[in-house]
Amino acid sequence: RTSMFGMLCACSLALAAVGVSVAVAIGNLFLAPVLAIGLMFVPFWYIKTTETNYKKAISSELETALSIITTAYLRNEDIITSIEENVHYLNAPVKTVFESFISRIKLSNPDVTAALLEMKQQIDNEVFHEWCDSLIECQDNVTLKKTLQPITARLSDIRIVNAELRNMLMSPRREHIMMVFILLANYPILYFINADWFSVLFDTIFGQVVNCIVAVVVIVTVILAYKYTQPIQYKR
Repeated sequence: RTSMFGMLCACSLALAAVGVSVAVAIGNLFLAPVLAIGLMFVPFWYIKTTETNYKKAISSELETALSIITTAYLRNEDIITSIEENVHYLNAPVKTVFESFISRIKLSNPDVTAALLEMKQQIDNEVFHEWCDSLIECQDNVTLKKTLQPITARLSDIRIVNAELRNMLMSPRREHIMMVFILLANYPILYFINADWFSVLFDTIFGQVVNCIVAVVVIVTVILAYKYTQPIQYKR
């Protein structure tokens, strides 16, 4: 998304202006900075969500790639042959990384250790980094190849834990969305039920401060709900 950064900044400023305009339109200047800051970060929340989904896709593809390549390596003890035999089963962008590894070995520099170090930097995944480090050690002592399978199994373990965590958090997440919806739905309901109360809420200083607090609570709880429902990442 690097090429989109300028457009995201423009969208961020535009949304901040929309937030200020909405606050001015309803006559609540206390709400202006809250809506401006809250809407300003919406494009960057989108990028963060995209990053999370991308990492999940990478982890899923790595689970397949490392498993089949490790199995082949345990059999023939040649990492180049193992990758060549299985690279066509992989999908981008993981496939591109392993294809670059083979091309470097055959066309540029036959140093396997240097190629593994370069390949390690191309994917931001701790399990993959540990797998590459273990492969580098295997170049000096092939008996260490038995350490590769437990490393690849961690990707499956992480996927299972994340699936269980997602199921556990689904109910609280639905309840949070429902509570936010009910909170915001109270405004039009109040308008039709009691216009005087609605007027107090929007035309008095006290009511405007209450609306500002409500907006802050909604924005903060949405951020916290997003933060605490992210998939776990393996750390060495």
